[in-house]
This record gives sequence, C-alpha cells and structure tokens, in this order.
Amino acid sequence: MSVSLLFLGAGNRGFAYARLAHALGARIAGVAEPRGERREAFREAFGVERAFGDWREALEAPPLGEAAVVALPDRLHAEAAVALMERGYHLLLEKPIAPTWPEVARVAEAKARTGRMVAVAHVLRYTPYARALKALLREGAVGEVVSVQHLEPVGHWHFAHSFVRGNWRKEGESSPFLLAKSVHDLDWLLFLLPKGVRRVASFGGLYHFRPERRPEGAGTRCLDCPEGVERRCPFSARRIYLEAYARGERGWPLDVVAYPVTWEGLVEALREGPYGECVYLGRNDVADHQVVMLEYEGGETASLHVEGLSRMRFRETRVFGTEGELFGDGERIWVHHFVRGERVVEVGRFGEASVRGGHGGGDLGLVEAFLRAVALGEEGLLEPFAEAVYAHRLTFLAEEARRGGRVVEVENPRP
Repeated sequence: MSVSLLFLGAGNRGFAYARLAHALGARIAGVAEPRGERREAFREAFGVERAFGDWREALEAPPLGEAAVVALPDRLHAEAAVALMERGYHLLLEKPIAPTWPEVARVAEAKARTGRMVAVAHVLRYTPYARALKALLREGAVGEVVSVQHLEPVGHWHFAHSFVRGNWRKEGESSPFLLAKSVHDLDWLLFLLPKGVRRVASFGGLYHFRPERRPEGAGTRCLDCPEGVERRCPFSARRIYLEAYARGERGWPLDVVAYPVTWEGLVEALREGPYGECVYLGRNDVADHQVVMLEYEGGETASLHVEGLSRMRFRETRVFGTEGELFGDGERIWVHHFVRGERVVEVGRFGEASVRGGHGGGDLGLVEAFLRAVALGEEGLLEPFAEAVYAHRLTFLAEEARRGGRVVEVENPRP
C-alpha cells in the first residue's frame, strides 16, 4: 500500500510495526529515536531517508508522509499525538492514548478539530480470532449475551520484566498497570458487549513483589545471588535472559535489555542495569493483580482478571448467554448450545499471544487496517476512536474505584 510513514520511536513496538508496514508496501520515510544504535539499525533496515535524535526535530521538518506511528514512552503520547495531528498526520498510536484522563481528552479534542484518523493499538480487535468470535455472537450462537468473563494471563516472567524491572514499574514514570497492560482488554469487553456501562468496581494491588517476600540470603542482583536461592526463583534474570540467549533467542525481551543482543551485552546489562536486579527490592509500585467488574445499563455484567502471577498464554474468554455459553482461548472456540449441543470452531494459530508473536495476528491486522484506511481515506476500517476513548475512560474509573474502595457510577454511559 503506497503510504508514507514517519515513525516516532524505534524500540520494540516501533520496529514491529515498521516491519509489518514495510512488508505491506508502505514507505518508511522518517524515524525519530534518541538511541543511536537503534536509530541507525532502523534506518538501515527500512532504507529510511530522514533520521532524527528527537521527535520534536521531526516535526520541524517538512511533512514526511501522510501518517505517523507513535511508539514513544507513555508520558509523551499526548504531546506528540496532538502535535502530529496539527501538522496533518494521521496516526497509529500505541496504547495507551495517554496516561491521564485530561491528556486523553486533549488528544480527542485535537482529533475532532483536525479531522485526522487515529488508530489506537487495541490489537485484540484486529485478530482473526476476534473476527470469528464476533461472528458467532452476531449469529446468536449463545442467544443474548448476559455475562462475560475475561482473563489476561500476563505471565510471571513478563510481569517481572516489564512491570518490576522495566519501563512500567513506576506508575509516576509511566502509567497505572491496568492502563499500560490491559486498556485493550477493557476495549475487548466493549467489542464483545457494545453497550453502555452503568457501574464499575475494581480490586487488586501489589501483593507479591515486595521486600518482605524476598528469600532469605538473596542477593541484590541475580548474577550475585547464591545458586541455591537463585535456582529456586521463578524470576531469576539468569533464567529469563541468559538461558533464553543460550537457547538461541535474540528478540524480545532480550533486545530490551541489551541492543544489539550479545552475550557480553546481556551480562553487562544484568550486572549494572535494572533488568538484573532482584524483584523484591521494592523499586516498583504498580499492581501485580487486578479484577475489574462492569455492570451494563441493561443489567449485563462483565469481569476482567489481569494476573501477573500466571503462566503466559493467550487470553481466555467465557461468554454466557440466554441459549448457551462459549469459551475461547485465542486459537479455538468451544460453543455449547443448550439445545443443539457442542461444536468447536478452529481459528488457527497466528503467532504467539505476546509481543514477540505479533499478538496472535493482531499487530498485522492493525497495521494492515491502518494503511488501508489512510490509502483509501476510509476511517470506518478502524475501531471507532470514540470506542477507544471510552475504554480508557472505563480504565480510569476502574482505578478510581480500586483506590477509593467503592463502586463508581458512570455518568453518560455511552460516548
């Protein structure tokens, strides 16, 4: 597709979207990335014409295409998104839209004012699995939907990597856990049950990754930890990174720890940087588990479990209706109709559920839809931006409910 793109951010997500866009025929015209090695690697990989050390420099240059991809740290999303739209760019915006509700509203105002298209990276909507599940609900496979249960199994090592040692470990420096990891899970609930939410409740917090749970005799760094303690620890950096390297892995999450990925680079990073620290030092403050409950205007209910202490796998969803129930695990869907019995719908495997596997085809679906929407000028090919904003609104209300220990009433339940 003949669309020219400017990329802000050449980290893992920026590279992932660029690879897909390039394979689909898009022209990567520019990149802004402060880390020199990543910037040059990106430039070489995609034949980029213009490269900048700061995203603000890119906006001072003449427009480099019709659209831009925002893959910057969460705290920069709002400022960059507004500035890009005002310069005439359509946007593929990595989630979250912004880490605070006033900033989300500011981005929404800029979109309405400029008329630009914005695709928020709610990748769950763009998978083959999502299309198959939605089709079943439309055809009435379980009758009227009454209740939905949804599980996001983050994965114990993924949580340790991103939310204890990584960029999202401090809410004040990034986003609340629910927003950073699972705003697109609340969006998924809206996708399955697209009605107005009347009330929101939430529970959870930081349970396990605390100093008082540190094993006796543990070192401050995994490489210095006594072998008898380190080998029993599920969160050992030696296991997560060095043993993965020894198995031949070179992508995420290793390329976040050291870039380019080498044994020497990983060892140095684990000796000096945050990814080698004991997870029980107390340098993180985000929740490691959270439950969100929604009550809809019509009386339907939905719940979301986000679990940091889990086996990493595809998300799992159960839908209960007036005529049956179904269960989906990202690859297949089991349908039990109260009268007609059971059947299984095979969706197929489209990569892993995680970022390194393209989110089960969601990354590709998102990029393809975005490029097509820009090329054809058809915003209807994308998730309605108002839906994405609504998912963010519910996420902030869930955080308000969790922190305040109360049920929050939703004013004006639909956007």
